[in-house]
Amino acid sequence: MSDFFDDAYELETAEQTAAHYARFAADYETAMRENGYATPQRCADALQEVGVATNAAILDIGCGTGLSGEALRAAGYQTLDGIDFSAEMLAFAREKGIYRTLTQGGLDALPNDMPSDAAIAAGVFSPGHAAASLIDEVLERLGPEGVFVFSLNDHAVTDGSYDGRVHELIDAGGAELLFREYGPHMPGQHVQAWVLALRRRG
Repeated sequence: MSDFFDDAYELETAEQTAAHYARFAADYETAMRENGYATPQRCADALQEVGVATNAAILDIGCGTGLSGEALRAAGYQTLDGIDFSAEMLAFAREKGIYRTLTQGGLDALPNDMPSDAAIAAGVFSPGHAAASLIDEVLERLGPEGVFVFSLNDHAVTDGSYDGRVHELIDAGGAELLFREYGPHMPGQHVQAWVLALRRRG
């Protein structure tokens, strides 16, 4: 599975990304666990840290096979909806029975009427995966005071556009930074990540 990680950071188009995850869907969880994938648990912990109630409706963006859903459920969150572009990945998430709904769709096609109090995107923001503009789109679709927790791994930070957009939103008053912590992302691959929590304003 070393090819999975080597190739993941070289993806440039939606078509390449879809093919990549379809190819590795069956072995994805094994590879992530073997490499100490810590971000789903860190995102669930951040939701708790900023006071998102366990009865909140949480949208898991880029939910994949449901690793983030498992971390959220273990933290006490019961109302979970997931969206992912990969039918192959969603098939594994569906088997777990932890999501209220699962939707196949690109990250550029988030539902306008998502009934969510908060959203998470664990391991989603990275060049070739999701653009920085998704941060705005998620906040716009959350309810007033909605909370968005997401990670920016070392590759995303190097890109610069994600951190830049976060600062622009905060400076413009569109979001409030509630939480920001640097820590493990994928220890087996020597990659760390920031986990951030933004609250929608306006």
